[in-house]
Amino acid sequence: MSLAADRLTEERKQWRKDHPAGFIAKFSQKADGSLDIFKWDCAIPGPSDSPWEGGLYKIRVQFPENYPAAPPICTFDPPLFHPNVFSSGEVCLSILHPEGWNPSFGVRQILEGIQYLLKVPNVADPASQKASDAFKRNKESYEAMARKMANENKIVPD
Repeated sequence: MSLAADRLTEERKQWRKDHPAGFIAKFSQKADGSLDIFKWDCAIPGPSDSPWEGGLYKIRVQFPENYPAAPPICTFDPPLFHPNVFSSGEVCLSILHPEGWNPSFGVRQILEGIQYLLKVPNVADPASQKASDAFKRNKESYEAMARKMANENKIVPD
């Protein structure tokens, strides 16, 4: 196995032993039923005390072949209306850019960072100008939109 595959296998093993409550992170399944260790199906709960609370947000995480030397690409599916989410759903977060990436970061830090970003958007460097403007100009309306998305992505008990 490659360094990346070894690292991802170890991260998944650690995740199964200990992960934040409500978070999901697992290998994706290919069409033939085999697992794709470079593509993960993840989900994060909306942060408490935020308009995102109560939702469970699906994220696809695509790891590069040279992980952990390079960061993964994280994409909300479906895309969220958020200042730091592109219309494609791709997350714009400093630690996911090569200049902000550190090989010591793992799945846990990435997903917790994205959850924090939901609660505390970076409007100084937006991926969605429309969402950033809504957040800055009419926060009540923006938060109502976030609550609507939380309702559409409700956490369903097992």
